[in-house]
Amino acid sequence: MPTLKANGLELFYDTFGSPDDQPLVLIMGVGAQMVLWREGFCEALAERGHYVIRFDNRDIGLSEHLDHLKSPSINKAIARSLLGLDVDAPYTFSDMGRDVVGLLDALDLPRAHICGASMGGMIAQTVALEHPERCASLISIMSNTGEMLHRIGRPKAMLALLRKVPPSREAVADNMVRFAHAAKGPRYPVDIQEARRLGGFLFDRSFHPAGFKRHMLAILAAKPRTRALRTLRVPTQVIHGTHDPIVRPVGGKTTARSIPGAELVWIKGMGHRLPEGAWPELGDTIARHTRRHAV
Repeated sequence: MPTLKANGLELFYDTFGSPDDQPLVLIMGVGAQMVLWREGFCEALAERGHYVIRFDNRDIGLSEHLDHLKSPSINKAIARSLLGLDVDAPYTFSDMGRDVVGLLDALDLPRAHICGASMGGMIAQTVALEHPERCASLISIMSNTGEMLHRIGRPKAMLALLRKVPPSREAVADNMVRFAHAAKGPRYPVDIQEARRLGGFLFDRSFHPAGFKRHMLAILAAKPRTRALRTLRVPTQVIHGTHDPIVRPVGGKTTARSIPGAELVWIKGMGHRLPEGAWPELGDTIARHTRRHAV
C-alpha cells in the first residue's frame, strides 16, 4: 500500500500525473477520506499540468488512527467554543500542518501548491502561516479564517454534518445521500445512486467516527487566523460556492480580504461539495493560479 512516514505517523496517499509537473497537495475536510477528492477531479487537475498528491489526514481513512488519545465531550466542546472559552483537543491544526510538511519531506518536495477544502483549507492556511517556505501557493476552498460567527452554518446542513451514524454500510450510504442534499447548491443536483455508492465505498474503506470527533475538536480549539493572515505573503487563491450552507460565503470573503493580494473566485450555485459538474471550472481556476505562481 502507498504509505509513508510523516511527522511520526503513517499516512496513506496516492498521486496522479507526472512528478515533473507542478506539485499540488490536496487536503480534505473534517472526517473526510482522501477519496472525496474524486479520481476524475484529480485526473482533470493532472491533465492541467499538476502532479497531484492526495492523502488521508491523520486519524481517518487508511492513515494511522489515534484512538489512544483521550477526547473531551464534543457537545461540551461546542458549548465552550460558542462561549468563547478554550477547548482542549488531542491535536491541533499546527500538528496536522506538520503532517503536510512531513509528507513533502517524504516525497522529496521542497515546495508545493497547498490546496485544502473546508477543514482542509484551515490546515492549508496554517501550513502557509507556519511553513511559508514550503508553499509555492495557497488555495483555500470553501473554508474560513476561524472567526466564531463564521463557524455556524445553516442548521439543517450542520445537523447533517454532525449526525451520529450507526456502524452499518446501509446507514452510511443513507447518510451520504442525506448530507449531499443538505450541502448541495442549486446549480448542481444530487445523483442519489452515486451518493449511495460513494457512501458504501467509504464505509468499506474505513469507518472511524472517533477520528471525525477529534477533527471536530481541532476545529473548535483553533483560534481565529484572520489577524495572522494579514501578514501572509504566500500567493493565495480563495474559492467558494455562492450557496455554501456549511461554511457560509462570508467565510470565503473574509479569507480573501484578510490575505494581501488574494484572488477570490466564486463558483456560482455551488454548495459545500465539489460536484462533478463544477470540475472543469474548478480545474481551470486552479491551473490558472498555479501557472501564475509556478514552483
